[in-house]
Amino acid sequence: MDVGGEHGVLTANENCKQRFQKKPSCRSTMAHWFHRNPLKATAPVSFNFYGVAASPAANKICNDLKMTRARLLEMFTDLTCTPEIMKNATDAYFSLLQGFIASLDGTTQENKMRFFQNFKWTDTLQGNTPSAQQDAVFELCSMGFNVALWHTKFASRLTGKENITEPEAKEVHKSLKTAAGIFKHLKDAYIPRLITPAEKGRDLETRVIDTFIVQCQAEAQEVTIARAIELKHNASLIAALAFETANFYQKADHTLNTLEPDYSGKWRKYLQLKQHFYMAYAYCYHGQTLLASDKCGEAIRSLQEAEKCYSRAEALCKEYRQTKGPGSTAKPSEQVFFLKLGGLIKNTLEKCQRENGFIYFHKVPAEAPQLELKASYGLAEPIAFEFPPLSDQCTPQTYSTFDLTRGSKDDKAKPKQEEEVKPVKEPDLKPQKDTGCAIS
Repeated sequence: MDVGGEHGVLTANENCKQRFQKKPSCRSTMAHWFHRNPLKATAPVSFNFYGVAASPAANKICNDLKMTRARLLEMFTDLTCTPEIMKNATDAYFSLLQGFIASLDGTTQENKMRFFQNFKWTDTLQGNTPSAQQDAVFELCSMGFNVALWHTKFASRLTGKENITEPEAKEVHKSLKTAAGIFKHLKDAYIPRLITPAEKGRDLETRVIDTFIVQCQAEAQEVTIARAIELKHNASLIAALAFETANFYQKADHTLNTLEPDYSGKWRKYLQLKQHFYMAYAYCYHGQTLLASDKCGEAIRSLQEAEKCYSRAEALCKEYRQTKGPGSTAKPSEQVFFLKLGGLIKNTLEKCQRENGFIYFHKVPAEAPQLELKASYGLAEPIAFEFPPLSDQCTPQTYSTFDLTRGSKDDKAKPKQEEEVKPVKEPDLKPQKDTGCAIS
Protein backbone atom coordinates (compact mmCIF):
# COMPACT_ATOMS: atom_id res chain seq x y z
CA MET A 1 0.00 0.00 0.00
CA ASP A 2 1.33 3.42 -0.86
CA VAL A 3 0.53 6.95 -1.86
CA GLY A 4 -0.74 5.81 -5.22
CA GLY A 5 -3.10 3.20 -3.82
CA GLU A 6 -6.87 3.26 -3.83
CA HIS A 7 -7.17 4.83 -0.38
CA GLY A 8 -3.82 6.63 -0.06
CA VAL A 9 -0.78 6.08 2.13
CA LEU A 10 -0.35 3.30 4.63
CA THR A 11 -3.96 2.29 5.19
CA ALA A 12 -3.06 -0.36 7.74
CA ASN A 13 -6.24 0.10 9.80
CA GLU A 14 -9.26 2.35 10.17
CA ASN A 15 -7.32 4.85 12.25
CA CYS A 16 -4.78 5.25 9.47
CA LYS A 17 -7.58 5.66 6.93
CA GLN A 18 -9.21 8.40 8.99
CA ARG A 19 -5.89 10.21 9.35
CA PHE A 20 -5.32 10.07 5.61
CA GLN A 21 -8.73 11.56 4.90
CA LYS A 22 -8.02 14.59 7.10
CA LYS A 23 -7.03 17.67 5.16
CA PRO A 24 -3.64 18.90 6.39
CA SER A 25 -3.60 22.56 7.27
CA CYS A 26 -0.50 23.37 5.24
CA ARG A 27 1.70 21.93 2.55
CA SER A 28 5.17 22.76 1.33
CA THR A 29 7.48 23.17 -1.57
CA MET A 30 10.58 21.02 -1.95
CA ALA A 31 12.08 22.82 -4.93
CA HIS A 32 15.51 21.46 -5.90
CA TRP A 33 15.05 18.46 -3.60
CA PHE A 34 15.86 15.96 -6.36
CA HIS A 35 18.95 15.74 -8.56
CA ARG A 36 18.04 15.47 -12.23
CA ASN A 37 20.31 14.47 -15.11
CA PRO A 38 19.79 16.38 -18.38
CA LEU A 39 17.43 15.19 -21.09
CA LYS A 40 18.94 13.32 -24.00
CA ALA A 41 19.31 15.31 -27.24
CA THR A 42 18.84 13.90 -30.73
CA ALA A 43 19.39 14.82 -34.36
CA PRO A 44 16.28 15.52 -36.48
CA VAL A 45 14.98 12.53 -38.43
CA SER A 46 13.17 13.22 -41.72
CA PHE A 47 11.99 9.65 -42.52
CA ASN A 48 12.32 10.68 -46.20
CA PHE A 49 11.96 7.24 -47.75
CA TYR A 50 10.75 8.49 -51.13
CA GLY A 51 11.32 5.76 -53.66
CA VAL A 52 11.42 3.12 -50.95
CA ALA A 53 7.97 4.05 -49.69
CA ALA A 54 6.23 3.05 -52.90
CA SER A 55 2.60 3.69 -51.98
CA PRO A 56 0.55 6.56 -50.56
CA ALA A 57 -0.07 4.56 -47.37
CA ALA A 58 3.67 3.95 -46.88
CA ASN A 59 4.40 7.64 -47.51
CA LYS A 60 1.77 8.60 -44.93
CA ILE A 61 3.45 6.40 -42.31
CA CYS A 62 6.76 8.18 -42.98
CA ASN A 63 5.19 11.63 -42.79
CA ASP A 64 3.32 10.74 -39.60
CA LEU A 65 6.51 9.36 -38.03
CA LYS A 66 8.29 12.65 -38.70
CA MET A 67 5.39 14.71 -37.33
CA THR A 68 4.74 12.62 -34.19
CA ARG A 69 8.46 12.43 -33.37
CA ALA A 70 8.83 16.20 -33.61
CA ARG A 71 5.76 16.73 -31.40
CA LEU A 72 7.03 14.28 -28.78
CA LEU A 73 10.39 16.08 -28.63
CA GLU A 74 8.56 19.38 -28.12
CA MET A 75 6.60 17.93 -25.20
CA PHE A 76 9.80 17.20 -23.25
CA THR A 77 10.38 20.91 -22.65
CA ASP A 78 6.78 22.15 -22.62
CA LEU A 79 5.90 23.24 -19.07
CA THR A 80 2.18 22.77 -19.80
CA CYS A 81 2.67 19.10 -20.66
CA THR A 82 0.89 16.68 -18.31
CA PRO A 83 1.23 12.88 -18.02
CA GLU A 84 -1.95 12.49 -20.08
CA ILE A 85 -0.61 14.73 -22.87
CA MET A 86 2.73 12.90 -22.72
CA LYS A 87 1.00 9.53 -23.03
CA ASN A 88 -0.93 10.67 -26.09
CA ALA A 89 2.26 11.95 -27.70
CA THR A 90 4.25 8.80 -26.91
CA ASP A 91 1.48 6.47 -28.05
CA ALA A 92 1.18 8.32 -31.37
CA TYR A 93 4.90 7.95 -32.13
CA PHE A 94 5.67 4.54 -30.69
CA SER A 95 2.65 2.85 -32.30
CA LEU A 96 4.06 3.88 -35.69
CA LEU A 97 7.72 3.22 -34.87
CA GLN A 98 6.91 -0.37 -33.97
CA GLY A 99 5.94 -0.83 -37.61
CA PHE A 100 9.71 -0.76 -38.22
CA ILE A 101 10.44 -3.24 -35.40
CA ALA A 102 7.64 -5.82 -35.16
CA SER A 103 7.45 -8.63 -37.67
CA LEU A 104 4.63 -7.84 -40.10
CA ASP A 105 5.15 -10.55 -42.72
CA GLY A 106 4.26 -13.53 -40.54
CA THR A 107 7.86 -14.77 -40.23
CA THR A 108 10.37 -14.73 -37.39
CA GLN A 109 12.85 -12.67 -39.40
CA GLU A 110 13.76 -9.12 -38.45
CA ASN A 111 11.57 -6.37 -39.85
CA LYS A 112 13.19 -5.28 -43.12
CA MET A 113 12.81 -1.60 -42.13
CA ARG A 114 14.50 -1.92 -38.74
CA PHE A 115 18.03 -1.06 -39.95
CA PHE A 116 17.15 1.45 -42.68
CA GLN A 117 17.21 4.74 -40.73
CA ASN A 118 20.11 6.13 -38.71
CA PHE A 119 19.40 7.68 -35.28
CA LYS A 120 21.65 9.86 -33.12
CA TRP A 121 21.27 10.46 -29.39
CA THR A 122 23.39 12.05 -26.69
CA ASP A 123 23.64 10.52 -23.21
CA THR A 124 22.69 12.02 -19.87
CA LEU A 125 26.15 11.54 -18.36
CA GLN A 126 28.63 11.92 -21.20
CA GLY A 127 27.88 15.37 -22.54
CA ASN A 128 27.02 16.28 -26.10
CA THR A 129 28.92 13.54 -27.92
CA PRO A 130 26.18 11.51 -29.60
CA SER A 131 25.92 7.78 -30.10
CA ALA A 132 24.56 6.68 -33.47
CA GLN A 133 22.96 3.41 -34.48
CA GLN A 134 21.11 2.49 -37.65
CA ASP A 135 18.49 0.61 -35.67
CA ALA A 136 14.84 1.41 -34.87
CA VAL A 137 15.20 -0.46 -31.56
CA PHE A 138 17.93 2.01 -30.56
CA GLU A 139 15.50 4.83 -31.33
CA LEU A 140 12.73 3.21 -29.30
CA CYS A 141 15.05 2.67 -26.31
CA SER A 142 16.51 6.16 -26.47
CA MET A 143 13.19 7.94 -26.87
CA GLY A 144 11.61 5.72 -24.23
CA PHE A 145 14.46 6.58 -21.87
CA ASN A 146 13.72 10.29 -22.38
CA VAL A 147 10.02 9.70 -21.67
CA ALA A 148 10.96 8.07 -18.36
CA LEU A 149 13.31 10.94 -17.58
CA TRP A 150 10.51 13.41 -18.33
CA HIS A 151 8.32 11.71 -15.71
CA THR A 152 11.05 12.19 -13.09
CA LYS A 153 11.35 15.86 -14.03
CA PHE A 154 7.58 16.31 -13.95
CA ALA A 155 7.56 14.86 -10.42
CA SER A 156 10.39 17.18 -9.37
CA ARG A 157 8.58 20.18 -10.82
CA LEU A 158 5.40 19.34 -8.90
CA THR A 159 7.29 19.10 -5.60
CA GLY A 160 8.58 22.62 -6.24
CA LYS A 161 5.08 24.09 -5.98
CA GLU A 162 4.30 26.13 -2.90
CA ASN A 163 0.92 24.55 -2.18
CA ILE A 164 1.12 20.97 -3.36
CA THR A 165 -2.27 19.31 -3.00
CA GLU A 166 -3.05 15.76 -2.02
CA PRO A 167 -3.84 14.72 -5.64
CA GLU A 168 -0.59 16.35 -6.78
CA ALA A 169 1.39 14.42 -4.17
CA LYS A 170 -0.15 11.23 -5.50
CA GLU A 171 0.79 12.36 -9.01
CA VAL A 172 4.42 12.84 -7.90
CA HIS A 173 4.44 9.34 -6.45
CA LYS A 174 2.80 7.83 -9.54
CA SER A 175 5.14 9.63 -11.95
CA LEU A 176 8.22 8.28 -10.18
CA LYS A 177 6.87 4.72 -10.23
CA THR A 178 5.88 5.15 -13.89
CA ALA A 179 9.44 6.23 -14.73
CA ALA A 180 10.84 3.20 -12.90
CA GLY A 181 8.47 0.97 -14.88
CA ILE A 182 9.55 2.43 -18.23
CA PHE A 183 13.25 2.06 -17.39
CA LYS A 184 12.65 -1.53 -16.28
CA HIS A 185 10.66 -2.45 -19.40
CA LEU A 186 13.41 -1.07 -21.65
CA LYS A 187 16.03 -3.02 -19.72
CA ASP A 188 14.09 -6.29 -19.78
CA ALA A 189 12.48 -6.28 -23.22
CA TYR A 190 14.32 -4.03 -25.67
CA ILE A 191 17.89 -3.16 -24.66
CA PRO A 192 18.92 -6.85 -24.95
CA ARG A 193 17.74 -6.72 -28.60
CA LEU A 194 20.25 -4.03 -29.62
CA ILE A 195 22.68 -5.27 -32.24
CA THR A 196 25.35 -2.90 -30.90
CA PRO A 197 25.49 -3.07 -27.08
CA ALA A 198 25.65 0.21 -25.19
CA GLU A 199 29.14 1.45 -24.40
CA LYS A 200 30.33 1.85 -20.82
CA GLY A 201 28.59 4.71 -19.04
CA ARG A 202 26.02 5.27 -21.79
CA ASP A 203 22.37 5.56 -20.85
CA LEU A 204 21.38 2.10 -22.07
CA GLU A 205 24.21 0.37 -20.23
CA THR A 206 22.99 -1.87 -17.39
CA ARG A 207 24.61 0.00 -14.52
CA VAL A 208 23.18 3.35 -15.57
CA ILE A 209 19.65 2.16 -16.19
CA ASP A 210 19.63 0.09 -12.98
CA THR A 211 20.59 3.21 -11.04
CA PHE A 212 17.71 5.15 -12.55
CA ILE A 213 15.26 2.39 -11.63
CA VAL A 214 16.37 2.24 -7.99
CA GLN A 215 16.56 6.03 -7.64
CA CYS A 216 12.97 6.38 -8.87
CA GLN A 217 11.80 3.82 -6.31
CA ALA A 218 13.71 5.56 -3.53
CA GLU A 219 12.28 8.97 -4.42
CA ALA A 220 8.76 7.57 -4.57
CA GLN A 221 9.26 6.23 -1.05
CA GLU A 222 10.40 9.68 0.05
CA VAL A 223 6.91 10.93 -0.78
CA THR A 224 5.42 8.14 1.34
CA ILE A 225 7.74 8.95 4.26
CA ALA A 226 6.90 12.66 4.16
CA ARG A 227 3.21 11.79 4.12
CA ALA A 228 3.57 9.32 7.00
CA ILE A 229 5.46 11.89 9.10
CA GLU A 230 2.87 14.58 8.48
CA LEU A 231 0.01 12.29 9.45
CA LYS A 232 1.90 11.06 12.53
CA HIS A 233 2.00 7.39 11.69
CA ASN A 234 3.70 4.92 13.99
CA ALA A 235 7.39 5.73 14.60
CA SER A 236 8.45 2.12 13.94
CA LEU A 237 6.81 2.22 10.50
CA ILE A 238 8.52 5.51 9.61
CA ALA A 239 11.86 4.13 10.78
CA ALA A 240 11.43 1.02 8.63
CA LEU A 241 10.45 3.03 5.55
CA ALA A 242 13.39 5.38 6.04
CA PHE A 243 15.76 2.43 6.46
CA GLU A 244 14.49 0.75 3.28
CA THR A 245 14.82 4.04 1.39
CA ALA A 246 18.38 4.58 2.63
CA ASN A 247 19.23 1.07 1.42
CA PHE A 248 17.80 1.89 -2.01
CA TYR A 249 20.07 4.92 -2.26
CA GLN A 250 23.06 2.89 -1.12
CA LYS A 251 22.30 0.25 -3.76
CA ALA A 252 22.04 2.92 -6.46
CA ASP A 253 25.36 4.44 -5.38
CA HIS A 254 27.14 1.09 -5.39
CA THR A 255 25.80 0.38 -8.88
CA LEU A 256 27.69 3.43 -10.17
CA ASN A 257 30.95 2.85 -8.32
CA THR A 258 32.77 1.34 -11.31
CA LEU A 259 31.94 4.17 -13.72
CA GLU A 260 34.23 7.09 -14.46
CA PRO A 261 34.09 9.65 -11.59
CA ASP A 262 34.23 12.52 -14.10
CA TYR A 263 30.69 11.86 -15.19
CA SER A 264 29.24 9.84 -12.31
CA GLY A 265 30.82 11.62 -9.31
CA LYS A 266 28.16 14.31 -8.85
CA TRP A 267 25.31 11.84 -9.19
CA ARG A 268 26.94 9.55 -6.63
CA LYS A 269 27.30 12.39 -4.10
CA TYR A 270 23.57 12.99 -4.38
CA LEU A 271 22.80 9.32 -3.80
CA GLN A 272 25.17 9.24 -0.81
CA LEU A 273 23.73 12.34 0.86
CA LYS A 274 20.21 10.95 0.51
CA GLN A 275 21.35 7.61 1.94
CA HIS A 276 22.79 9.26 5.06
CA PHE A 277 19.80 11.58 5.39
CA TYR A 278 17.36 8.69 5.51
CA MET A 279 19.62 6.65 7.78
CA ALA A 280 19.42 9.63 10.14
CA TYR A 281 15.63 9.46 9.89
CA ALA A 282 15.69 5.71 10.54
CA TYR A 283 17.86 6.02 13.67
CA CYS A 284 15.84 9.00 14.92
CA TYR A 285 12.48 7.26 14.69
CA HIS A 286 13.96 3.97 15.87
CA GLY A 287 15.15 5.85 18.94
CA GLN A 288 11.58 7.04 19.54
CA THR A 289 10.39 3.43 19.31
CA LEU A 290 13.02 2.31 21.81
CA LEU A 291 12.08 5.07 24.24
CA ALA A 292 8.41 4.06 24.02
CA SER A 293 9.54 0.53 24.95
CA ASP A 294 11.42 1.87 28.03
CA LYS A 295 14.83 1.16 26.44
CA CYS A 296 16.17 4.60 27.16
CA GLY A 297 19.89 3.81 26.98
CA GLU A 298 19.51 2.18 23.59
CA ALA A 299 17.31 5.08 22.48
CA ILE A 300 20.07 7.56 23.36
CA ARG A 301 22.60 5.54 21.38
CA SER A 302 20.25 5.40 18.39
CA LEU A 303 19.77 9.19 18.50
CA GLN A 304 23.53 9.70 18.74
CA GLU A 305 23.92 7.62 15.59
CA ALA A 306 21.20 9.72 13.95
CA GLU A 307 23.28 12.83 14.74
CA LYS A 308 26.32 11.27 13.04
CA CYS A 309 24.35 10.34 9.92
CA TYR A 310 22.78 13.79 9.76
CA SER A 311 26.16 15.51 10.09
CA ARG A 312 27.52 13.30 7.33
CA ALA A 313 24.54 14.19 5.14
CA GLU A 314 25.23 17.90 5.73
CA ALA A 315 28.86 17.44 4.73
CA LEU A 316 27.88 15.50 1.62
CA CYS A 317 25.48 18.27 0.61
CA LYS A 318 28.45 20.63 0.51
CA GLU A 319 30.60 18.12 -1.39
CA TYR A 320 27.76 17.54 -3.86
CA ARG A 321 27.42 21.27 -4.62
CA GLN A 322 31.17 21.52 -5.20
CA THR A 323 31.42 18.45 -7.44
CA LYS A 324 31.34 19.13 -11.16
CA GLY A 325 29.23 16.94 -13.39
CA PRO A 326 26.10 16.75 -15.53
CA GLY A 327 22.66 17.46 -14.17
CA SER A 328 20.81 20.03 -12.11
CA THR A 329 22.16 20.75 -8.64
CA ALA A 330 19.73 19.88 -5.88
CA LYS A 331 19.80 21.89 -2.64
CA PRO A 332 18.46 19.53 0.04
CA SER A 333 20.28 21.20 2.94
CA GLU A 334 18.40 24.46 2.23
CA GLN A 335 14.97 22.81 2.45
CA VAL A 336 12.96 23.00 5.66
CA PHE A 337 12.24 19.27 5.35
CA PHE A 338 15.99 18.70 5.73
CA LEU A 339 16.50 21.26 8.47
CA LYS A 340 13.57 20.04 10.58
CA LEU A 341 15.19 16.62 10.93
CA GLY A 342 18.24 18.19 12.59
CA GLY A 343 16.01 19.88 15.17
CA LEU A 344 13.98 16.71 15.69
CA ILE A 345 17.10 14.64 16.38
CA LYS A 346 18.46 17.25 18.81
CA ASN A 347 15.20 17.61 20.74
CA THR A 348 14.52 13.87 20.89
CA LEU A 349 18.04 13.14 22.10
CA GLU A 350 17.78 15.80 24.82
CA LYS A 351 14.44 14.34 25.91
CA CYS A 352 15.93 10.84 26.13
CA GLN A 353 18.88 12.12 28.15
CA ARG A 354 16.56 13.95 30.57
CA GLU A 355 14.39 10.88 31.02
CA ASN A 356 17.43 8.73 31.58
CA GLY A 357 18.74 11.11 34.25
CA PHE A 358 15.42 11.19 36.13
CA ILE A 359 13.83 7.79 35.57
CA TYR A 360 15.74 5.04 33.79
CA PHE A 361 19.46 5.42 34.65
CA HIS A 362 20.30 3.06 31.79
CA LYS A 363 23.82 2.56 30.52
CA VAL A 364 24.25 3.86 26.96
CA PRO A 365 25.66 1.06 24.74
CA ALA A 366 28.98 1.64 23.04
CA GLU A 367 27.72 0.21 19.75
CA ALA A 368 24.88 1.66 17.69
CA PRO A 369 21.84 -0.61 17.37
CA GLN A 370 21.74 -2.83 14.31
CA LEU A 371 18.79 -1.76 12.21
CA GLU A 372 16.99 -4.82 10.89
CA LEU A 373 13.78 -3.06 9.93
CA LYS A 374 11.35 -4.26 7.29
CA ALA A 375 8.50 -2.04 6.13
CA SER A 376 5.17 -3.79 5.68
CA TYR A 377 3.55 -0.82 3.96
CA GLY A 378 4.51 2.04 1.67
CA LEU A 379 7.18 0.31 -0.43
CA ALA A 380 7.25 1.60 -4.02
CA GLU A 381 7.26 -0.85 -6.90
CA PRO A 382 7.63 0.17 -10.57
CA ILE A 383 4.34 0.50 -12.43
CA ALA A 384 4.28 -2.11 -15.20
CA PHE A 385 4.73 -0.46 -18.58
CA GLU A 386 4.01 -1.64 -22.11
CA PHE A 387 4.43 0.20 -25.37
CA PRO A 388 1.18 0.91 -27.24
CA PRO A 389 -0.13 -1.63 -29.76
CA LEU A 390 0.93 -1.38 -33.37
CA SER A 391 -0.80 1.40 -35.29
CA ASP A 392 -3.68 0.39 -37.56
CA GLN A 393 -1.73 2.08 -40.37
CA CYS A 394 0.98 -0.59 -40.18
CA THR A 395 -0.68 -3.40 -42.09
CA PRO A 396 1.10 -6.23 -43.92
CA GLN A 397 -0.25 -4.81 -47.19
CA THR A 398 1.28 -1.37 -46.55
CA TYR A 399 4.46 -2.95 -45.22
CA SER A 400 4.87 -4.87 -48.49
CA THR A 401 5.01 -1.57 -50.42
CA PHE A 402 8.32 -0.56 -48.78
CA ASP A 403 10.85 -1.63 -51.42
CA LEU A 404 14.44 -1.46 -50.12
CA THR A 405 15.87 -2.50 -53.52
CA ARG A 406 14.89 0.85 -55.01
CA GLY A 407 17.00 2.91 -52.58
CA SER A 408 16.01 6.18 -51.02
CA LYS A 409 16.29 9.53 -52.78
CA ASP A 410 18.37 10.59 -49.79
CA ASP A 411 20.97 8.04 -50.89
CA LYS A 412 21.27 9.75 -54.27
CA ALA A 413 21.44 13.27 -52.94
CA LYS A 414 24.68 15.18 -52.60
CA PRO A 415 26.57 14.55 -49.39
CA LYS A 416 25.37 16.86 -46.65
CA GLN A 417 27.30 18.27 -43.72
CA GLU A 418 26.65 16.14 -40.67
CA GLU A 419 23.92 17.74 -38.60
CA GLU A 420 24.86 18.85 -35.11
CA VAL A 421 22.95 17.37 -32.20
CA LYS A 422 22.01 20.42 -30.18
CA PRO A 423 21.60 20.12 -26.39
CA VAL A 424 18.04 20.29 -25.12
CA LYS A 425 17.28 23.70 -23.62
CA GLU A 426 15.36 22.77 -20.51
CA PRO A 427 13.19 25.29 -18.64
CA ASP A 428 14.48 26.46 -15.29
CA LEU A 429 12.82 25.13 -12.15
CA LYS A 430 12.10 28.28 -10.18
CA PRO A 431 11.85 27.68 -6.44
CA GLN A 432 8.88 29.10 -4.58
CA LYS A 433 8.59 30.07 -0.95
CA ASP A 434 9.12 27.13 1.42
CA THR A 435 6.37 27.01 4.02
CA GLY A 436 8.18 24.51 6.19
CA CYS A 437 5.53 21.78 6.06
CA ALA A 438 6.08 18.29 4.76
CA ILE A 439 4.79 17.10 1.39
CA SER A 440 1.24 15.86 1.66
